[in-house]
Amino acid sequence: MADAPIFATLGCRLNSYETEAMKDLAKSAGVENAVVINTCAVTAEAVRKARQEIRKLRRNHPGAKLIVTGCAAQTEPETFAKMDEVDLVIGNTEKMQHATWAGLGPDFIGDSERVQVDDIMSVTQTAGHLIDGFGTRSRAYVQVQNGCDHRCTFCIIPYGRGNSRSVAAGVVVDQIKRLVDSGYNEVVLTGVDLTSWGADLPSAPRFGDLVMRILKLVPDLPRLRISSIDSIEADDALMQAIATEPRLMPHLHLSLQAGDNMILKRMKRRHNREDAIAFTQEARRLRPGITFGADIIAGFPTETDEMFANSLKLVTDCDLTWLHVFPYSARQGTPAARMPAVNGTVIKTRAAALRAAGDTQVAKHLAAQISQTHSILMENPRMGRTEQFTEVRFETDQSEGQIITATIKGATKTQLIA
Repeated sequence: MADAPIFATLGCRLNSYETEAMKDLAKSAGVENAVVINTCAVTAEAVRKARQEIRKLRRNHPGAKLIVTGCAAQTEPETFAKMDEVDLVIGNTEKMQHATWAGLGPDFIGDSERVQVDDIMSVTQTAGHLIDGFGTRSRAYVQVQNGCDHRCTFCIIPYGRGNSRSVAAGVVVDQIKRLVDSGYNEVVLTGVDLTSWGADLPSAPRFGDLVMRILKLVPDLPRLRISSIDSIEADDALMQAIATEPRLMPHLHLSLQAGDNMILKRMKRRHNREDAIAFTQEARRLRPGITFGADIIAGFPTETDEMFANSLKLVTDCDLTWLHVFPYSARQGTPAARMPAVNGTVIKTRAAALRAAGDTQVAKHLAAQISQTHSILMENPRMGRTEQFTEVRFETDQSEGQIITATIKGATKTQLIA
């Protein structure tokens, strides 16, 4: 009996989503004895890890055909085509097309071009690969947007994902209805640049319009969660939803990247530190108790000690809780890679300082939850998450996938205890 394909995923939640879609495409096409690695290109380190994973997968599966796809395959296909371990490189558009996988079949290598990567910038439609029920038994993820129209100087992702394309609101609503009918109690909206949703659709609706429409047309959905947003693009309808819709979870992950205005300008971000602070203050006024995560880059080129101090201070100025800290890594092909670099040791020290500030913020948040009662979605029998996405550990088994009400009685360094 032939072996089913093996899939490995690196990088973001969207990649995980697309891996699930590729599994279905490969299965329907009858692809056998293959290993597929879905790569990330966000940093040079991510590409290095992809090469490392490819070599490992080849050692573990010497007889399989090895296929490389994802953002790194899209942005630098030649890097992977040169690797002896690799049989086929396919782009981000091609990986979502039935025809690509149908052309592979059980005996595909030798009949296909070794590199199948087209110009991602020519893609104008979102691939019709929405799937039902990606995620755990408790939570499903729905991709509503792909690509990005912005050109931040540190970022290669637009060249891996193409320009922004939106999924029509009606398609999104219909899928979420199916997910709720299947028993999901929480849906997370995902995309590359979520707040740009709608700009390419007729009448150019805004992302907040989509959120309000979902909550109105799917009244049985208990919890709607938003993944990462660009706060400068938050529209009036989104702010209204934050203020008035209890089913919209009070947790937002913000793409902030830095807290110094000169660095933000050199990054070609569209906000300054005052914008970020004003947004978090307004959202907290509209929804007391809301928590914020954020992406922050340590050691961006030209960053001085004073500039870094502004980023560090942003953690408390915005009262951020969940930090994703990225030590700057030059990405070939981006404008930032040509800017004067910060010493590597300094970058590591600054990243550690940001993480320590994040740990302090988490401890403060956890302490404030003790004796509070929360609505908790169970991810497994002993762990769930509050509305603010805080982990809660239970000492007795609970029903996985269900929402339960519990009072917090204690905390560890990273979790609440109920």
